[in-house]
Amino acid sequence: MSRLTKEQILSQLEKGLIASCQPVDDGPMDSPEIVAAMAAASVVGGAAGLRIEGIENLKAARKAVSVPIIGIVKRDLDDSPVRITPFLKDIDDLYKAGADIIAFDGTDRIRPTTIEACAKRVQELGAMSMADCSTFDEGMYCQKLGVDLIGSTMSGYTGGEIPKEPDVQLVRDLVANGCRVMAEGRYNTPELAAMAIENGAYAVTVGSALTRLEHIVSWFVSAINNRKTGA
Repeated sequence: MSRLTKEQILSQLEKGLIASCQPVDDGPMDSPEIVAAMAAASVVGGAAGLRIEGIENLKAARKAVSVPIIGIVKRDLDDSPVRITPFLKDIDDLYKAGADIIAFDGTDRIRPTTIEACAKRVQELGAMSMADCSTFDEGMYCQKLGVDLIGSTMSGYTGGEIPKEPDVQLVRDLVANGCRVMAEGRYNTPELAAMAIENGAYAVTVGSALTRLEHIVSWFVSAINNRKTGA
C-alpha cells in the first residue's frame, strides 16, 4: 500500500474540511459500502480529508478515495468512559487498514491504555497521530508527547450538559500555544466551520451535519413542528 508522507498529508489538510463519515450506529446507512459512498461523495464536494470509524468501513473507504483518512475505532467499555481507539491493537488494525492519521482519546480519564502508550505506538508505526481532547491542559500535554494534531473533539462531551456552540476559545488557546489544531465538535454550519479556520484551526472536522441523515432530517422536522405549534 502506497502511503502519503507527513508533509503531503499536512499540505492537503491545511485550512481544509474533514468530512466525518460516521453513520448512526445500526441505522439504515451503517454499512461499509454506504460509508465508502459517503466518503467518495464528500471528496467530490471538496473535502480535503475524511474521518472514518471502524476497520471494515476504513478498508472500504480507502479503496474509494486517495485523500488522507483519520481512522478511529469506537468501543463501549464497562470499566472506562474512553470510547475512541482505546487499545493498542486498535491502533495497529487502523494502520493496517490504511489510516494516514490515527486518532485516539486524549482526555484525562480512567482508561485501559495510557495516552503515552497510544502516542508512542502510532509514532512507531510511522503514521500521524491525533489526540481527541476536551481541555487546554489535555491538549498541551498531548502536544508535548509529540502528537501531530490536537483535536477539540471531546470539549463538552466528558460530563454535564452538552453545549450547543463549538468551543472556539479552546481552539484559539491551543493555537496560541503552538498546537496544530483540528477543530471538531458542533461545527454544524458552514459559518461555524469557516469561523474555526478564521480562529487559527489547521483544519475543521464536520460530521453529523454532513453525513448523519437521520439527524439532519430531524432538525428540519423539529423546526417545522415548532412553527406548527407556535413554539
